[in-house]
Amino acid sequence: MSESWAGGSTRRWRKIRLAVLNRDRWICQLCEQPIDPNIRHPHPMSAHVHHPQGKINGDDPDQLVAAHRICNLRAGDPNAKPDPEPRPMTRW
Repeated sequence: MSESWAGGSTRRWRKIRLAVLNRDRWICQLCEQPIDPNIRHPHPMSAHVHHPQGKINGDDPDQLVAAHRICNLRAGDPNAKPDPEPRPMTRW
């Protein structure tokens, strides 16, 4: 799958996502609390799928876990580059 979500999710991703959520019985693997399938994005408790090893493994279902949106965002991508250091503001 492409790194860009500009075109939205694909049918393939939605199938993988649902399979992972069902496999994990709609339990967040990060906080171990139930995920309510009736809660929709962008609610913090909506269903997401987390890449524990980062997106380096792509969308292999064996490398994905069910998560709440907020838990997924807090965990982040372990392989992501850190934000650059802030630069001092210059006078105009």
